[in-house]
Formats: sequence, C-alpha cells, structure tokens
Amino acid sequence: MVPDVSFVIAAYNAEATLDRAIGSAIAQKDVSVEIIVVDDKSSDATLDVARAYPPEIVRVVALAGNRGPGGARNAGIEAARGRWIAVLDSDDAVYPGRIAAMIARAEKADAQIAVDNLRVIGEDGVAGDAMFPRQYLEDLREISLATYIAGNIVFESTFNLGYLKPIFQRRFLDENRLRYDEKLRIGEDYILLANALAKGGRCVAEPDIGYAYHIRGGSISRVLELHHVEAMREADAEFARGVSMDADARAAFARRARGLRKAISFLSMVQHIKARSPLKAIGTALSDPAAVGHMSMPIAARFRRMAARFAVGAGR
Repeated sequence: MVPDVSFVIAAYNAEATLDRAIGSAIAQKDVSVEIIVVDDKSSDATLDVARAYPPEIVRVVALAGNRGPGGARNAGIEAARGRWIAVLDSDDAVYPGRIAAMIARAEKADAQIAVDNLRVIGEDGVAGDAMFPRQYLEDLREISLATYIAGNIVFESTFNLGYLKPIFQRRFLDENRLRYDEKLRIGEDYILLANALAKGGRCVAEPDIGYAYHIRGGSISRVLELHHVEAMREADAEFARGVSMDADARAAFARRARGLRKAISFLSMVQHIKARSPLKAIGTALSDPAAVGHMSMPIAARFRRMAARFAVGAGR
C-alpha cells in the first residue's frame, strides 16, 4: 500500500530533539504515514535514537558522509514511497491534523504543493504567536512565483515566505526532476519551491497552524555568513538561466537580487570591521551606501569610530 505521505527527517547531531519530531509524525490523523530518518553522518547518538524505533515505523538511511541538509533530504526523497513528501526538520514538530488538512486543500484545488502556518516556539519551549497572520494566508490562498520571490527579499520582505514548510506531490517532483540544491547550506528550501513554482506547480495556502517551528541558538539558519549569501546569489543566477518568468516575477527577482547584493556588502563591511580593516570597510560602504543602513547599532558605532580615526590619521 502506498502511504499518503512520506515524512523526510534529515538529522545531524539531533539526539536531543529527534524523538519529538518522529513522535509528531507518528501522531498524524486520518492519513497513512511513512517516516524516513536520514542520518547525515552525526557524531552523537542520533543514529541510535532513529534505530530504536521498529523498522516498520521508522526507516533509517545512514549516509556514509555528511551531505548537508539538501543532500540528506534528497536521499530521503529517493527512499520515499508516499504520494506526498513532507520535510520535517529534526528539531521541529507537526500537529496531528496537519497533513490531512494540507492534502485535502491541495487535492480540492488540483495543486501539487501546499503550505500552512507555523507556530513559533521559543528556546525556552514557550509557544509564541503564529509566524503569519491568519488573514494574510487566507487572502493569499494560492502562492505564485512572483509572490514567493517577493516574500524572500533580504531586508525588505514583510513576511519571509522562506520559512514555509511545503509538502510536494511526489509525482510532480519526479516528473520535473526537482531536488534540493546540495551546494546550499542556507536557502535550499527557497530555491526548491521557486523551481517548483516556475515549473508550473500550483501552491495553495492552508491558514491553520500545522507546523511547530522551534527557535534554536546556533542554528545555521540564524547565523547568516558571507559565503552563504554568495552561494544563494549563485543559485539564483542558475535559477534565472533555467526558467522563464513573467513580468511580475522578473521584477520581484530583480528586487531580490538587489537585496542579496546589499547583504553581501553589509556582511563584507562587518567582516572588515571585525578584522579592524578600516580602509576595506570604508571602500565597501562607498561602493554600496544602501547597505550601511542595515548595520545594527553596535556595528554602526564601531564603523563610525574607525572611519573617524582614519580621517584624523589621513589629515596629518
């Protein structure tokens, strides 16, 4: 029997949270579920936690080497047998009625992709607000490529749609040869959904909260570094070469490109300031003045002090 959904859980050093993720997948109501845990060459007891479940409940894929989140998820997709693919982060959880609601909404609209709202859980375990106002998702109803790109503009997006956790129709992924970009360590979710939309996938929005997003200190998604943004820009360039976009999507893509450029300039300035390289920091600021406005106050203050010292020294 083909399961309704395959949960793909990419796990790297997730021994402390993996049980919670698996338990929430097992608890889904009104759908048949397959759970695949892909151990991404963890150095802790993640693999032991996954293998503690009977194999008929949790299938385990142990990678020989670390492939990163995109590579681990791709390995899980290849092993999956479900009609739908749902990616679940190893430190997050899903609520019991999530998948049934999303599949019902997608199939009613003849859509190949569905997203829903998220509950933000603080590092202290306290449940916070929904990530998106319910009315916002109700008004969206269906997410176009232009809307999705516009919701993923660095420093500008009112609501960052990159946090959405879509489910995909497995047949659609296979027919369009869609998989995660394994070169990316941040932004792999964005580029997959953007490609799916560009390939003609319809994405409906379920306004109810189905996903529990746990904020965690030190998460790679919260520590944006220069090489991450440079890789995202390269992935965007590859995306633009491979798809066609309507006028609205092209305009949103251009705004996103400007946002990534500003982010690169900003992070370059931060690196130069931390390295006490005032000439390089000032040169970067002059080449892209708009990026200066995005500096946090402590960094901006350091930049002004360094610039003032340089100006005094230059005047001697």
